[in-house]
Amino acid sequence: MRNYKSYIQLLILTFGILHMQSARCQDIHFSQFFEAPLLRNPSLAGIFTGDYRVQAVFRDQWSSFTNAYRTGSLNGEYKMPVGKGSDFLTAGLQLLYDKAGSAALSTTELLPALNYHKSLSDDHPMYLSLGFMGGLVEKRIDMSKVTTNSQYNGTAFDPALPDGELLVNPTVRYLDGSLGLSFNTVFGQDKANSLFFGAALHHVNRPKNSFYKSTIELDPKYVFSGGLKLTINEFAFFTVQADHTRQGSATETIGGALYSYKLGDDPENSSYILSLGSFLRWKDALIPVIKLDMNALAVSFSYDVNVSQLKTVSQGRGGIELSISYIGFTSRENAKYRILCPKF
Repeated sequence: MRNYKSYIQLLILTFGILHMQSARCQDIHFSQFFEAPLLRNPSLAGIFTGDYRVQAVFRDQWSSFTNAYRTGSLNGEYKMPVGKGSDFLTAGLQLLYDKAGSAALSTTELLPALNYHKSLSDDHPMYLSLGFMGGLVEKRIDMSKVTTNSQYNGTAFDPALPDGELLVNPTVRYLDGSLGLSFNTVFGQDKANSLFFGAALHHVNRPKNSFYKSTIELDPKYVFSGGLKLTINEFAFFTVQADHTRQGSATETIGGALYSYKLGDDPENSSYILSLGSFLRWKDALIPVIKLDMNALAVSFSYDVNVSQLKTVSQGRGGIELSISYIGFTSRENAKYRILCPKF
């Protein structure tokens, strides 16, 4: 087991450094990607029934056998009507923090977002949305926690020796930008079903992203998203969501479904909804999910079961995720007479 731990720690440190130096790498991601909409596509901001939404996701990966990845996301959105029609504007803010490996490679992102929703129908929700997001990103390595072969004196490790690394500055800061387009609508009997699809381009400005060389740029990332909510009966419904991501030579596909059931005898005024389901990150992890909606508050828990080539070393253990979401209205009037808005 000690050999496994040493191997994984070395792998994570190596991957962390390469993540910063290579223009062909993938960004931070979540298994509960549907709880971090701005990271998927800034034009998905505001696609919910309510005036505002706050969501938080925490991920702890591979901590059972090494000091690996810990990631936290917090996003908030607020919707405002525009003019006398059914158009509206969503202002949002995405915060992200990630810390990885023994070298404490950390990433901090502060990204404001703006999304305009153009109504395409006068009698039911149907919107075309255009969103923008951009802000400051900081990445840092704690060199005091890095050990190298240069610090081996022939008989033992000597921390007083120079590490031999040519890092001019262990901190990198840059501006980053994203844009996206999405479409969403309701359909079927009583407009009880809904769908959305969209595409986003991240790292539009191709920011420089290296501790060593200022000429290395971050590859653009393309994200294609879709979702479908199908009502089974007055108590139950299915929700399907999927993303396909491409960044440089790397790709990722994740998708799955949740079965939701309204608890209690009155489905029109149910205070609790229990959801169970599973998602699959292709060639990487199987992700069972359980979610409980309690009026405006929702809590979701998932666990990654590793099915990749690292499953032998990791013993199938992946990462846990916990998400909390709160959707509310600014006034009782809005909650009682819900304005025409997306209902996914």
